[in-house]
Order: sequence, then structure tokens, then C-alpha cells
Amino acid sequence: MEDWVTIRNLKKKNPYMGTRKIADLVGISRSTVKKALASDMYPSYHREPAVSVLIDPFVEYIKESYLVRKQKVSVIIENLKSKGFTGSPISIYRYIAKHLKPQRDMGYQKSYEPYSTLPGEQMFYDWAEYIMTIGGKKVKVYIHLTELGFCRYKVLDVTLTVKMGDVFEVLENAFLIMGGLTQRIQVDNARIFVTDPSVVNFKWNEQFLQFCGFYGIHPTRSLPGHPWSKGKVERPFQYIEDHFITNNSFDSFEDLYQKLKVFEKEINDKVHSITHKKPSELLAEEKPHFLEMPENRYAGHRGELRKATKDCLIAFGGNRYSVPYLYAGQDVWVRISKGLYVTVQSNAGKIIAAHTLSPDKGRVIINKEHYRGHIQKSDRESFFISAEKMKERFASYENIDKFLEAAKSQRAVNANYNIFMISRLFDDYSDIDCQSCMEECLQYRCFTFAFVKGYIAHRAQMNIPVLSPSRPLHEIGLFYKANVKRSMEEYRI
Repeated sequence: MEDWVTIRNLKKKNPYMGTRKIADLVGISRSTVKKALASDMYPSYHREPAVSVLIDPFVEYIKESYLVRKQKVSVIIENLKSKGFTGSPISIYRYIAKHLKPQRDMGYQKSYEPYSTLPGEQMFYDWAEYIMTIGGKKVKVYIHLTELGFCRYKVLDVTLTVKMGDVFEVLENAFLIMGGLTQRIQVDNARIFVTDPSVVNFKWNEQFLQFCGFYGIHPTRSLPGHPWSKGKVERPFQYIEDHFITNNSFDSFEDLYQKLKVFEKEINDKVHSITHKKPSELLAEEKPHFLEMPENRYAGHRGELRKATKDCLIAFGGNRYSVPYLYAGQDVWVRISKGLYVTVQSNAGKIIAAHTLSPDKGRVIINKEHYRGHIQKSDRESFFISAEKMKERFASYENIDKFLEAAKSQRAVNANYNIFMISRLFDDYSDIDCQSCMEECLQYRCFTFAFVKGYIAHRAQMNIPVLSPSRPLHEIGLFYKANVKRSMEEYRI
């Protein structure tokens, strides 16, 4: 400050004094003298605060949430944590106060270039966290949205957790509902998708890459400074919040899911403001451009391995759950579905059992249908009755008589027992799977119940009902911030 005043005074008193002379008198450089003479005010230094490198990948999401959706900062911070943000909440408050609050106070108007995609080119996926009233309790839920870029067809889903398995399950269900796959899928920088979101050291999550590789779909992410690339999937969340979530309550998780699907149909049957057509109608135009779906579901994230006991039970989460008697003594895969259900899969990736997750410990949850094949000797039917039932069911199968005759004439086995048990076993499987199994028996000349059980249990899909918990959500205690920690007393001998 003193140098600036001295320079200005010397020049004013001696207009013909050069910058070199002034620099020598003051003891500073000529460039400093020139800057002081060129400025009518003291050139004070203002340091612009740098945006944290932890915030940088989420800048566009923060702008969308704060300026467009008008969310509270605390809500934005919670959503950022679920998307992989590891920085301090204070840094978010400072960033918003410095860069965004003035814009919102002045009335922010967002504009950007429309982002269009070709049929079958791209789909978008994201989720948002909400607190809803379910069964009279406040529950944290995650609404998932998968949207096709061309026709704007949307698939909505809901879970109580947002883990890797939940996301994969939601995406697979969306693929099946849409009827195919696009070439690319656009996601954000959540940890489930990206392990390092920085531009220099960017790295995809290996499990997500394996999932995309299985379905042959190319992953892309939204970059900072490109809000239009995810606008198609970000903006609908505001519509969902305004027209479905606000001032709405639900009796149970199933009630929420069913009403969400009704809402999904309504928005897909509504004329879109950009395409001027219904997404449900445009979907038919986009389907011919889809990639072909694989025959099986992705099995790379099946959960935890368990061995079923002889009494058809598996241990999981401090409780025991029943499985069909066919899998007694076998290894199975157990995982949580939607944060609410315990699903059990065979080694072939077939879903064989589904239970409502129990928040208690030490319980035994049994589905009586899993034991229907355990028939007492006195209850068995004769070979003739069992054979007639199979003939009636498989009348269109050309080798049914050949199969029954071969099973009856096989030596050193109890034909009555084997045909009776095979007949009861086939009740749980489709005609196609049963006929394939009988063809296998004829090929290997083996007609025992043990052979059929081993074959069909790992190569066919069991006819089990859709997941449907026996108790509503509020009765099983899965509400917001429920304490499900196990006491150390339980480990005492």
C-alpha cells in the first residue's frame, strides 16, 4: 500500500520522471511501478476459494438438487453420501453459500442444449433417497429410475437399501420390462459404478464392468459441466416427488411398490412434452434396435454361500430359513433383495425360495410348501395311480408311455416309490423342464428319484410365487434407522 502511494506521488510531482528512476528510488521492479501507475485504486489481492476435488465430480448433481429441485442442503448431503461422496459436510455448505445461494436468491433459470439419442443407443439410470410414511412409520426408501433415451420410456422400482445387489436386480428387472438392451447405459459417479471419479485417474468399479460385460452393454458416466447428459433421468425425480411422494402414505412396502407401478404406467401413457408422443407407443419403435438379452440372469453377485441342513434350513443373519426339500444337504446362495426379502438361489442361479427378512434373532422361518415332498410311506399312491396322473398331464409328450414302462421294468429299484416321488416332484416344474428330464432319463437308462432330483434341481426353474411377505413392513420393524445390531450377550456360552 505504501509503495503504491509513493509511486503515485513521485509521478504526480515529477511528470517527466521515468519508471526506471522511480523503481530505483523506491527499490522495486519497473513492472510493479507500471502496474501502480496504471491502476487508479490500490490493487488488493483476492484469492478465489478452490472447489474441493472431492466435490468436483458431484458439482452438477449439487446444482440440480439445490437450484432446480430446491432441496435442503442436509438432504443433498445425505444423497451425496449414498452416491460415494466422502468429503466434509461443511465443504458442501461453503460451496453452496459461495457459488449457488446467490443464484437461487435471484431466481435461477436453467437452460442447456437438448440432448438427443438414437433408437436403441442409450438408457439412463439413477436413484434418489426419500423418507416416506409406510405403515405409520417413517421409512428411508430409494426410488430407482431407468429411462430409455429415445422414447423416454421409464421403469420405476423401490428398495430399502442401495447396495450392489440391489442395483443389479433393479437394472435386470428394467431390462426385462423394456424387452431388451441399448448399446450404452449412462450412470453417475456413485461408488457402485466408479471407484475413482477423477478425470486423471478415472476407474470403473470392477463388479459393475463385469455386469455390463455379461449383458454386452457399454457403460458411460456423466461428466462435470455436462448437465444435459443426465437431465433426462434427473428431472423426472422432481416430477415423481411432486406427483407421487408428497403428501402420500402407504400401508406396506407392497402397497408402495404396487402404487409405484401404477404411477409408472400413467407417466408412460402420457404424451411427452419433447417427443409429442406417448413413451409406451414409441417403445415399440425402439425395440427393433435393442441388443439381444442373454438367456440367463447375471450370476456374478449371488450373495453368500450356505449349506442347507437335512431338515431343509439355512442359517442367515442370526435366523434360519427353509428351502425346498430337494436342496437338503446342498450348497445354496443367499442374499437380500430390495433390502426386505431373503432370496435363495441354487448353484445354477435359479431362485428356489423367498422369505421376508426378519429383524429378530434366533427365529426359524418356515414355508410349509418346502416340505410338501416329504411324504410318509403310508401316504404313497400306487404305481398305477401315479402313472395315470403323469399320462394325463403329459398327454402331448410322445415318450410318456416309454418312460413309464422303462421305469417300471428297471430292476433292483422300487418302481412304486420312484414314480410316486417323481410325479410329486414334477408338480413344481414346467412341462418343458419335466419332459427334458424324462428324455435325459431315457438316454442314460436311469429312472430313480435321486437321479431326477439331482438333474432337475440344477437345470430347471421352480414354480414359486412372486415375493410376497406375510407381514406388512411396520410389523417387522424395518423402519428408518432401526437398530438391528446383535448384543454381545448372544455370543456367551
